[in-house]
Amino acid sequence: MFDLQSLGIEYGTLAMFVMLLGFLITGMPLAFVTLLIALIFTLGWFGPMAVPLITSRVYSFVSSFVFVSVPMFVLMAAILDRSGIARDLFDAMRLFGGRLRGGVAVQTIFVAVILAAMSGIIGGEIVLLGLIALPQMLRQGYDKNLAIGVVCAGGSLGTMVPPSIVLIIYGLTANVSIGDLFTSAFLPGFMLAGFYVAYILFRSYTGNNIAPPPQTEKIPHAEKMRLLKGLFLPILVVFCVLGSIYGGIASVTEASAVGVAGVIASTILRREFSVSMLKAAAIQTLSTCGMIVWIGIGASALVGVFNLMGGINFVSGLITGISDDPTIIILFMMLILFVLGMFLDWVGIALLTMPIFVPIVKQLGFDPVWFGVLFAMNMQVSFLSPPFGPAAFYLKSVAPPDISLGDIFKALLPFICLQILAVALLIIFPGITGR
Repeated sequence: MFDLQSLGIEYGTLAMFVMLLGFLITGMPLAFVTLLIALIFTLGWFGPMAVPLITSRVYSFVSSFVFVSVPMFVLMAAILDRSGIARDLFDAMRLFGGRLRGGVAVQTIFVAVILAAMSGIIGGEIVLLGLIALPQMLRQGYDKNLAIGVVCAGGSLGTMVPPSIVLIIYGLTANVSIGDLFTSAFLPGFMLAGFYVAYILFRSYTGNNIAPPPQTEKIPHAEKMRLLKGLFLPILVVFCVLGSIYGGIASVTEASAVGVAGVIASTILRREFSVSMLKAAAIQTLSTCGMIVWIGIGASALVGVFNLMGGINFVSGLITGISDDPTIIILFMMLILFVLGMFLDWVGIALLTMPIFVPIVKQLGFDPVWFGVLFAMNMQVSFLSPPFGPAAFYLKSVAPPDISLGDIFKALLPFICLQILAVALLIIFPGITGR
């Protein structure tokens, strides 16, 4: 086999990047691309004897106890997707948003926050809100762009609001406390949701034909009580999951099991539980987690061989050599993540870049927990940004036929600006995270 070591680390890094880009353009899944390139460079740079070193790195990733929480939270989202809990939750929020102009859009954001706090899964949230909230807003005469943006941006809040799977994967990769990440992300997540609500109210009250006038009829007391019942079970599940984590009663992994038990119990109480529903949710969970695990295996192998080549030290030197100002280096990292987010899945981005970025962050004297929250906020942007923003494709799968992908991406631009503003505020005022 060709001796890749003769290229040197500079051209070896370039060759690895070109191969990664070339294989991805062919449409090959990221997991298989990273595994293939890792194998090529292991054999070509070190020879067959180095293969066990790479496999040991992969094993350390997949054997982490905290990783068990990922399928648990995915299962919660899959069960929620098949129950009427989200629909009842959305109806119940009418009690709080009904008297506001733009009230349905505001209640969509609140429902998105509660759903995010229940499971932390993005795709399922956007599909649920696209089925429940979008038709209602369009029927009531909301501006189409505002309605689309609210569903996609609100549904993506699962990236920031604990128990976020993005934060879990970052914590595993950066070897930092996931409990600390959850605590630090709490306020920034609500800050971003607050930006969305403020934007909705501003547009609704200052624009023409943006939102219908608020409802004036009174809701009967009996109807209020019925609607409030829709709030009880979701809030109880959120309290059990987050309360057990923040109260020190359970670890993140144990709390995820509590959440699954809570959601299953909720469906039983609502008489929606069935074996077929549980089976379908389990199959969806296997499919989603299989993707995450394979991307994790491929990325861990690639980063492992790149580290053995001396590539991480080489890239770290390049990044830190950009400027003597640590803030400029952080901004450059954010730019790299932003560009990667246009083309790659967040799991791959986290596993490929964090082994390089986190040591630099520590070397510069920054808190890796703060950087984790900053990373999660940056991934918010990646979910909405063209050309491959997954939020747009999730919504397109359930949106009316007359709404094109172009319409969706156009509607997302103001919300992307709000997300970039949130990233900037986290950099300028790191104390927002409490660190």
